[in-house]
Amino acid sequence: MTRSTVRIAVNGVTGRMGYHQHLVRSLLELRKEGGVDLGDGRRLWPEPVLVGRREPALRSIAERHELPYWATDLDAVLADDTVDVYFDAQATAVRAEALGRAIAAGKHVYTEKPTATGLDSALELVRLARSGGIRHGVVQDKLFLPGLRKLKRLIDAGFFGQILSVRGEFGYWVFEGDWQPAQRPSWNYRGEDGGGITVDMFPHWSYLLESLFGRVTSVMAHAATHVPRRWDERGTPYAATADDAVYAVFEFDGGAVAQINSSWAVRVNRDELVEFQVDGVHGSAVAGLRHCRIQHRTATPRPVWNPDLPGIGNFRDQWQEVPDNQPFEHAFKAQWELFLRHVALGEPYQGDLAAGARGVQLAELGLRSSAEGRRIAVPELTL
Repeated sequence: MTRSTVRIAVNGVTGRMGYHQHLVRSLLELRKEGGVDLGDGRRLWPEPVLVGRREPALRSIAERHELPYWATDLDAVLADDTVDVYFDAQATAVRAEALGRAIAAGKHVYTEKPTATGLDSALELVRLARSGGIRHGVVQDKLFLPGLRKLKRLIDAGFFGQILSVRGEFGYWVFEGDWQPAQRPSWNYRGEDGGGITVDMFPHWSYLLESLFGRVTSVMAHAATHVPRRWDERGTPYAATADDAVYAVFEFDGGAVAQINSSWAVRVNRDELVEFQVDGVHGSAVAGLRHCRIQHRTATPRPVWNPDLPGIGNFRDQWQEVPDNQPFEHAFKAQWELFLRHVALGEPYQGDLAAGARGVQLAELGLRSSAEGRRIAVPELTL
């Protein structure tokens, strides 16, 4: 078996997501396995080139993992003809400009979302990538989570019959930063820096809802800043100018409705940090990060509202766990493997920059809906 090297500029590797999920849990794991098996007698060997602004942090990561290539000069990396792919896990506010430079340099691009802070910029990236003939992808990690893959299996098998509604709950309490350090960077709470839970999570809900249930045709949202004062990484108080919670209703082509609450100001009282309940005529399911439980119409109990009588037992106990039935790869690693196969072989890849633009569009319309206090139609994008 022969080995081909693909050199990947990983920008934003000193951040939490860039380091843990993309470098350590994905690219380095693929290297431990000997690279990506292309199925034709070749293996594709990922060679990360670490990119960032903080030289000491980059050097420390490189030494820790015995990676010889790192740089603080992005232009020099993009000018290097041996670099094949540019990956971006930077803060949202600087992402679109860096992606545009990478596309102009002829690099294939793979990126975290949102791809840009506004729809115009996101659409321009699509046009640049298509005219440049490069391959492009956007992270859609939640589609690869075990719980949601089980949910997709149920949908494909026709378990639900006609799907009526989806109810989603996502979030957790992010500490303010004064008496306990915050679990998220402070820029997440400054609108001027590209922060806000709507622009962070609606791109996720866009690809997830579209892939599972169909095109979103309208959105009605209410965004809120529940915690107006926070403390940054240096312990300095600042005003939170971005939303930390958003409550939304989405409609689909087929008439189904999704209601999804997203919040960094909620304490968790559910089995997983994110859960989706899907109700259909023939059955229902509750899917989280790893688990999925079902209740078929033939096993649905007959509750009756009567506060004068005792209940009919623990409702949670009346659901059946969906078995794994197959091994599930780490979500980020699984998508990296698909994207690298797309780069090497041209295999179909649905999570492209156009999908990323639809996520930016949904976030933009969600914030507009909140500001104007009304439901807003989601038009199909002309690309």
